[in-house]
Amino acid sequence: MHLTPEQALRYYQGMAKTVIVTAETGQRLSFPAENIRQFVDSRGVNGLFSIEFDDNNKLIGITRLTH
Repeated sequence: MHLTPEQALRYYQGMAKTVIVTAETGQRLSFPAENIRQFVDSRGVNGLFSIEFDDNNKLIGITRLTH
């Protein structure tokens, strides 16, 4: 995931409510933006992430694998 500082700020402040990303498999995933706040720094949000969903497609968690 790569978000510029300006893009990340919109998510951090709650101005954008949903994050939509494309997985390495090509699958598009969406989840509430509040879940990336912990990964925002002065460079925005950068890195490879593992995103886990349950059987009902509810987000379980996000883990940063690389920066």
